[in-house]
Amino acid sequence: MTAAEPDSGLLAPGWAGSPAASATGDTAYLRALLDAEAALTRAQAALGLAPAAAATAVTEAADGAGFDVRDLALRARAGGNPVIPLVADLTKAVGQEYGPYVHRGATSQDIMDTATMLVAVRTLGPVLADLARTERALAELAAGHRDTPMPGRTLTQHAVPTTFGLKAAGWRSLVLDARDRLTAVRDRLPAQLGGAAGTLAAFSVYGADDALALPAAYARELGLREPLLPWHTLRTPIADLAGGLAFAAGALGKVATDVLTLARTEVGEVAEGSGGGSSAMPHKANPVRSTLIAAAARRAPQLAATLYGSLVAEDERPAGAWHAEWEPLRELLRLVGGAARDAAELTEGLRVQPDVMRRHLGLTHGLIVSERLSAELAGVLGRARAKELLTDLARRTYSERRTLAELLAEEPELKDVDLDELTDPARYTGSAGALTDRALERR
Repeated sequence: MTAAEPDSGLLAPGWAGSPAASATGDTAYLRALLDAEAALTRAQAALGLAPAAAATAVTEAADGAGFDVRDLALRARAGGNPVIPLVADLTKAVGQEYGPYVHRGATSQDIMDTATMLVAVRTLGPVLADLARTERALAELAAGHRDTPMPGRTLTQHAVPTTFGLKAAGWRSLVLDARDRLTAVRDRLPAQLGGAAGTLAAFSVYGADDALALPAAYARELGLREPLLPWHTLRTPIADLAGGLAFAAGALGKVATDVLTLARTEVGEVAEGSGGGSSAMPHKANPVRSTLIAAAARRAPQLAATLYGSLVAEDERPAGAWHAEWEPLRELLRLVGGAARDAAELTEGLRVQPDVMRRHLGLTHGLIVSERLSAELAGVLGRARAKELLTDLARRTYSERRTLAELLAEEPELKDVDLDELTDPARYTGSAGALTDRALERR
């Protein structure tokens, strides 16, 4: 195969060079189109609707040699899709004797949809492998930092203590959710075969006693699921794929966004293993992996929205709805493929700073455990007195620049209370450890 002006990802560092880039490129799509055509002839031969020699001839001719991607793209303008010129070229390559068996009984959308499913399956394999790498790295982080205390933050502010292990376990849970969704979608992706208007009518003309057997044979040849019905305007497979991919992008985006926040210079609780440089500032080590994942997560929902919009497809073959899917779906596969690769690299190299996390627990002068103190001291002083005291001491921690523990120690009413234990943030992480353990039981 030859290709001119390939999309190398110059403006897409998130997916450039990833397995998804090669699995979704023009050459890969051409490969899938040819595989779909060859499988159709083989399926017909398996059912006695074409000579075995025809299946061999078409399969050999569909090896990719002599097909010019750019030429096909330009000629596709005449009919609105690349299958029409491809069928002409493949028929010519097969030769006069068996050329009539190329594309016999099918319509362009049969081949285009089937090729799209092949591209999706071939792209999702590496994506799922990278999600598995990410899950393993996060499991190690969660187990290793099960009891590493850090500030919990709500609405950008310190709330109560949590642990980094629980945070990493939460990230892992999202990654596993993404894995499960994409695995289920991949395993359900069907071949497409319906003929001109989804009735399989032409195959009966060509001798099929039971035309319903052909989609099943076709799906077996391709390793795809047998479709219950031709789905030319029943776009559930595309919508399911869009949803799974958008969820995966969002799940990875959550991880990336947390890392970007925690890696800020002013926070410094985590850092990417190898940050990126700056063209102007030699001192910088930018969190590039997280940045690229976050960018993908921001783009994915809009691409998925276009694919969901294509569910509104009129008649038995749509004008525009089907065509609108091609580029957004390919871009969505690329974005998620790149994000999954970057997430694996990010989590495998993430550097955690427990000492910084511990130090930050004291930024509010001990007020991070005020929730605990309110409950504990109510049993000693009574609810009203405990609230009054803590309100006053909270104000004094800032005005006098003293810790809450110091001020509490001066209260005669609390001389018999173990304030060291009550005011230690590391001792108020609730069930974070047990929750982390429970999350890590999921495989």
